[in-house]
Amino acid sequence: MQQTGGTRGKGEIKRIAVVGTGVIGASWVAYFLAQGLDVSATDPMPDAEQKLREAVARHWPSLETLGLAPGASVSRLRFFEKLEDALQGADFVQENGPEREDLKTDLFRRMDAALPAQVILASSSSGLLMSKVQAACRHPERVVLGHPFNPPHLIPLVEVIGGQLTSPEAVQGAIDFYAAIGKKPIHVRKEVKGHIANRLQAALWREAFHLVEQGVASTEDIDTAIAYGPGLRWALMGPYLNLHMSGGEGGIKHMLDHLGPPIESWWADLGTPAITDGLKEILRAGVEQQMQGMTSAEVAAERDRLLVKLLASKAESKVLP
Repeated sequence: MQQTGGTRGKGEIKRIAVVGTGVIGASWVAYFLAQGLDVSATDPMPDAEQKLREAVARHWPSLETLGLAPGASVSRLRFFEKLEDALQGADFVQENGPEREDLKTDLFRRMDAALPAQVILASSSSGLLMSKVQAACRHPERVVLGHPFNPPHLIPLVEVIGGQLTSPEAVQGAIDFYAAIGKKPIHVRKEVKGHIANRLQAALWREAFHLVEQGVASTEDIDTAIAYGPGLRWALMGPYLNLHMSGGEGGIKHMLDHLGPPIESWWADLGTPAITDGLKEILRAGVEQQMQGMTSAEVAAERDRLLVKLLASKAESKVLP
């Protein structure tokens, strides 16, 4: 890995450039503002600034409930039509452009050319590999992936991954910055498709699709099984600590000694569905039935309200991670 000329420390990061202000980018903007940072945002889409400010206004009450940092204000947001203008004076960049390798590679080439070598360039990409994206940069050592979980203004997880040419200092600098503003960063040590959290979700989605396809359950049954079963435990502890607790005094070893063979038999029986037109129609119809009498905006608002309460409760924990 190449060595960077010295990335900026977490205490030196005061201005964030947010490139791309769709759903993820707007959520990031709101969060950065709530942390008392200055934000320069840019997006080429029509009416992008108006949509961004409306999104920030929607997110702000939840962030106020969780607690704003000193100096936090929506007035610290500035919007620029031109990318290079938004980058001026930035100490850290959070990019949220389209998931197209050609577009993102060109975007990073332009950002790299416009900023000093010590400024970290982080991407929110869900699936692209930074090794490919950073290849167009003069300073590829400062390019990292900082993948959030939706919605970023509430969900603390950020997956930090370096490409083949990313320096250890840039990776650690990103981790330190995200941790300093209240995120829960993890270091993904190898580039893999979908990173960590999305791969874990994909494993669940595969079986959720399979069970509906086979007529074992409806989409509502699946959602109920997760939301009122393991999902409640997963919100408090991850799979390994839950397995450990399931083993009683013997912990995870006792649990695996006794349930290892049944688990292996379940693995062998899991489905491998294809997302055919027929399956898509079944899933569409099932979810539309679940959504009767509700709007997506109402569901999102209720989700966020409960997430705020859950996060506040988790913050009070003295034992759970």
